Amino acid sequence: MPEAGRYLWRYSIPWMSPGTLEYLMTRIATDPFDAVPEVMARITSPGLLLTCGTEGNPITIGWGSVGIIWGKPIFTVLVRPSRYSFGLLRRLGDFCVNVPAENDAAMKSAVAWCGSHSGRDGDKASDCGITKEAGIVIDVPHIRECPVHFECRSVHANHVLDAEIDGGIRNRFYPKGDLHQIWWGEILGCWRVA
Repeated sequence: MPEAGRYLWRYSIPWMSPGTLEYLMTRIATDPFDAVPEVMARITSPGLLLTCGTEGNPITIGWGSVGIIWGKPIFTVLVRPSRYSFGLLRRLGDFCVNVPAENDAAMKSAVAWCGSHSGRDGDKASDCGITKEAGIVIDVPHIRECPVHFECRSVHANHVLDAEIDGGIRNRFYPKGDLHQIWWGEILGCWRVA
């Protein structure tokens, strides 16, 4: 496995938002690959929260992966063009992936709520009782109640192509079309609660 830790702290303190240094006393940088077991344990249940746009709209995701592509640590996420978050991702490109704690009933409920409501209709975070906090190296907020979060900058995006996808997957997950777009985000940092 490549030395993923060399990607942590790639931005110096002057790039950070005001108040970030004090905030870092509550979160510590961690190797993103050390957090992969938590990602994999929670991605399907209860799901992860992707925040995007400077407003930090949270959307529930149940598909994604972490790996090395183009020599960079990458978190891939899938978002359908019909989702409100799709436009936010297109405009800014940066996103956070927020990982809920194990057995956190309140976050399980919030993740379910965010997966069934649209940011077009209001501030989903305040509506379901979660707290957005300023990103550490990007302008996208992350979720305070999630003990681990990844901050990512989009380096590529592509659509899932109907003509190229396995028929069984198409029939099961895309019976009405609305195929996802895949966002490839370079992991600029990963933080966990201290």
